Amino acid sequence: MKFVNLIDSRSLQPRAAVVREGSAYYLAPEEELGSLIRAGIALGPLAESAILRGVAVPDFSSQRFAPLLTEPGKIICLGLNYFEHAKEGGREKPDYPWLFLRAASSLVGHNEPVIVPRVSEKFDFEAELAVIIGSKARHVKKSEALDIVLGYTCFNDLSVRDYQKKTPQWTIGKNFDGSGAFGPALVLASDLPRGGIGLHIECRVNGMVTQSADTSEMIFTVADVIERLTECMTLHPGDVLVMGTPSGVGFARQPPLWLKPGDRVEVEIENVGCLENPVCAELAR
Repeated sequence: MKFVNLIDSRSLQPRAAVVREGSAYYLAPEEELGSLIRAGIALGPLAESAILRGVAVPDFSSQRFAPLLTEPGKIICLGLNYFEHAKEGGREKPDYPWLFLRAASSLVGHNEPVIVPRVSEKFDFEAELAVIIGSKARHVKKSEALDIVLGYTCFNDLSVRDYQKKTPQWTIGKNFDGSGAFGPALVLASDLPRGGIGLHIECRVNGMVTQSADTSEMIFTVADVIERLTECMTLHPGDVLVMGTPSGVGFARQPPLWLKPGDRVEVEIENVGCLENPVCAELAR
């Protein structure tokens, strides 16, 4: 079962829907997906009720997508979580997850433009598996960590590399507007291999494969990360974990491959979905 966050053509507000066999059905109540998750509402019964009503979203194929969750509580990202990616950046295999935060203001939805900023041309792609937390948790053991996972989606952790390297912390290069593509669909954890392991993950730029790997290559698994994070903080429903990228990113290529206006970038994860975004220039204000 897959869930999306569409931009309602009447209200122009994000609204959750369930997708089945190429059609979408709005959920009731009329709220965005993240607010339903934060409220602890079970998505399965809402989906069944929406499908039974049988009123499909008109012209689903032409609908605009909001970010999968428009206001996640925390977006916690991993760096260097695939060994080959660590090596291509000149790093050793980490002993502890490299963690940084993203802001909700950086997020964009499926098929929405990602933005090359005016201040930099070093705009890079990073295909990643994202985890949606479904339950409040603190001090969770690895053996029980996956019980708090609601589902998975695709993420493109687009990075402005020269700004990322201006300071030892990566925050500024990871939070430009229009640099966090998120979606298109939430796939429930019960519909995927436990922990999201063993899924093919790929990035394509203008149809050319730039990254290709398997999520079983992650250094720290979803359960590892949840155990470590909950030693320090409480995770809440609607929090997001972004699990790191494989090798093949633009900065590590010779010559470097930077995204430019007019490009199209895709992140596809087996049985999860394909996140596509056109690349546009930042408009002058």
